Amino acid sequence: MARGKLRIYLGAAPGVGKTYAMLSEGHRRVERGGDCVVGFVEHHGRPRTEVMLHGLEQVPRRELTHRGAGFTEMDVDALLARGPAVALVDELAHTNVPGSRNAKRWQDVEELLRAGIDVVSTVNIQHLESLGDVVESITGVRQRETVPDEVVRRADQIELVDMSPQALRRRMAHGNIYKPDKVDAALSNYFRPGNLTALRELALLWVADRADEYLQQYRGEHDIRSTWQARERIVVGLTGGPEGRTLIRRASRMAAKGSGSEILAVYIARSDGLTAASPKELAVQRTLVEDLGGTFHHVIGDNVPDALLAFARGVNATQIVLGSSRRKTWQYVFGPGVGVTVARESGPDLDVHIVTHEEVAKGRGLPVVRTAARLGRPRIVAGWVVGVLFPALLALVLANIDGDPGLANEMLLFLALTVAAALLGGLVPALASAAFGSLLLNYFFAPPVHRFTVSDPKNIVAISVFFGVAVAVASVVDVAARRTQQAARLRAESEILSFLAGSVLRGETTLGALLERVRETFAMESVALLERESDVEPWFPAGSVGPRPASRPEDADVDMPIGDHMALALSGRVLPAEDRRVLGAFAAQAAVVLDRQRLVGQAEEARRMAEGNRIRTALLAAVSHDLRTPLASIKASVSSLRSDDVEWSEEDRAELLEGIEDGADRLDHLVGNLLDMSRLQTGTVTPLIREIDLDEVVPMALGGVPEDSVVLDIPETLPMVAVDPGLLERSVANVVENAVKYSPAGERVLVAASFLGDRVEVRVVDRGPGVPDEAKDRIFAPFQRHGDSPRGAGVGLGLAVARGFAEAMDGTLGVEDTPGGGLTMVLTLRAVTGERDPSRVTVDGEVGTGPPAAASYPPSESFSPSHSFDRPVDPSVRQKAGPQ
Repeated sequence: MARGKLRIYLGAAPGVGKTYAMLSEGHRRVERGGDCVVGFVEHHGRPRTEVMLHGLEQVPRRELTHRGAGFTEMDVDALLARGPAVALVDELAHTNVPGSRNAKRWQDVEELLRAGIDVVSTVNIQHLESLGDVVESITGVRQRETVPDEVVRRADQIELVDMSPQALRRRMAHGNIYKPDKVDAALSNYFRPGNLTALRELALLWVADRADEYLQQYRGEHDIRSTWQARERIVVGLTGGPEGRTLIRRASRMAAKGSGSEILAVYIARSDGLTAASPKELAVQRTLVEDLGGTFHHVIGDNVPDALLAFARGVNATQIVLGSSRRKTWQYVFGPGVGVTVARESGPDLDVHIVTHEEVAKGRGLPVVRTAARLGRPRIVAGWVVGVLFPALLALVLANIDGDPGLANEMLLFLALTVAAALLGGLVPALASAAFGSLLLNYFFAPPVHRFTVSDPKNIVAISVFFGVAVAVASVVDVAARRTQQAARLRAESEILSFLAGSVLRGETTLGALLERVRETFAMESVALLERESDVEPWFPAGSVGPRPASRPEDADVDMPIGDHMALALSGRVLPAEDRRVLGAFAAQAAVVLDRQRLVGQAEEARRMAEGNRIRTALLAAVSHDLRTPLASIKASVSSLRSDDVEWSEEDRAELLEGIEDGADRLDHLVGNLLDMSRLQTGTVTPLIREIDLDEVVPMALGGVPEDSVVLDIPETLPMVAVDPGLLERSVANVVENAVKYSPAGERVLVAASFLGDRVEVRVVDRGPGVPDEAKDRIFAPFQRHGDSPRGAGVGLGLAVARGFAEAMDGTLGVEDTPGGGLTMVLTLRAVTGERDPSRVTVDGEVGTGPPAAASYPPSESFSPSHSFDRPVDPSVRQKAGPQ
């Protein structure tokens, strides 16, 4: 059976119209006679969306019971039995109720597709798994319901449902998305213009990348090599020289002129050993291009123009940026240069820009060493052509000109060709040129001509001297070229080693970056640092880069032992012997980097232990007075009661006993905070998260404050929260006690809770003196008291412990000014919006004032009193606050 096709409507934010567009598509298919049914659609109480369900067949939902409450989910079995041609399934990232056929709705959709049913679905950009961190940095909300990117990428069609932020906010203000009581909170939080603009850009870029993948796939399937200028892609060709920075910045300015342009910097390395480029300069240029929003690519190719053009066409580039040649004038005898060649062969669909720079005509620098066997086929062929073919042509030319230049001049011309052959092809073509040139001189120019005999002894000496001089000059030229190249190689090696040692000693190089530099330097496919515990233990990778790294040294093309139980394994090609010296330095540095990283980890662990000891010392120093105060009170009261000198009345005895009890409670509170802070500082707090109602915890946290000092306002429609009840109770208790301590006499503290998107906020509002802005962060530091608080007020750990416990539960504790004076502590907790409405269990991006980050349950807008599961609270504790 053929797999069904998946079509996804992708939106940037809730309310842009994904579900409406999906239902419209369903109506179009039904009107065309198609078999289309609604598998699951959530209209969120929006009248216009609900109307779109009319006229479409809806498969009944499956009813489930979870924790005593009823829910409904998409009935996959019923859909499979019905077997429609097309199924409409809303909210692809939805998490199913426990007990469902699959944990996620996208898994349900996969089953439908495997059964040959086409599916039309919806998803918001913030639900893509790879964008979770990005969306959280933009909105401050962590997405809990996600769908793997690969599921969405495999869709046969992806259609973006777009809307400008201004239009979406107007739709929100008109009440077309949320109920009126949610509009103001939504507009001031998640639906801020900046948030919506950033999410819209994310969606547009993601869809653009997906379209680019489709384009690349189509071009590959149809073997299209020409450039389609659908998007500006600028390839910057780098040589490793200092002019690369100028080229990158010039390309960045070109890209800035067109929205959506892309920069790809590429360095072409030869496959025959160490690269001639400066590794330090390449590292700087890599950082620069990444800072400017581009990407850096390392390509291996012996023919630089061909490799550069192949790369540019492979990425569907539209422009290539190259620098003017650094060659000196005489160096053009070796060829026209990369820039001219690329411009000539680029074709009409690829523009080539030659950019001038300060290094023009200053020389290319010395190449790396190349022995005769490694000169490359073009150089060797050129040497043989100049050494053998050119002397024959020269002989024909000289033999047919009028006048006799003289044997001495003819010898000099042949000698010049021998020197040129030595420069191009090395010693062997030069020796062949000397021998062949001697024969040509003998045959064409030494009497008797056209015979290999010499009648004049002077000519015999002249030809012999020519041969000897030619051989000597060729040898000297070859040796000089080799020495020059060896010097250049040593310079390259010293530069590599100097930069390597400096970066490692400064701690600038991680193991991954070092291995990547090894791969680039030696033009390898992959590099792995392997180690083992002993000679009989198997190898395991301490780090690797590149595809398919070797798992054992013997599987690699090149292995460099590092001690007895460590080795650097390179895959790609066999290295020449002269490169192993530098590779050995890299291997030693890799071991140093690995050891340094492990030492850094151990140092960090030692630092944490030292910090714990410092905290313990500070605890003892800070509490020396605060623990003695309640102990002194208890001691005085007990001594008084035990005294036989005074006859205490019942009222006096009760007062003394109450003082003992108050001192004990205060002492218990101080010790509790000290222990809690110690646990937080040493990282031993392990929250036991479970779902619970706020009104089960918050009232118990108020036991340590005087009666009638707090007004509690916790609506019954609040969702449950995912917290550790003990940590939450302690956190709320510390915050409330702090607020009561600083509230003026007669002013009660308000403790109110509200639901905002996927979050529940507990606000503790007091009318005290408040805290200036510059001190708001300091009040959460350990052992800090604001202002002139007396020593007896505590050790200054209450708020530090409260914030630590809140963060341990994946929540936050912040502070705001109270309008009209005072301070408001805001405790934000993760909502588990599910036990309120049995009709569904998801918080898709279509609901709440923010995207669903917490988990899989319904939003507050779908709560109703008939589905409330709040536990009853003591009426003496729960009081509605009056007007503020």
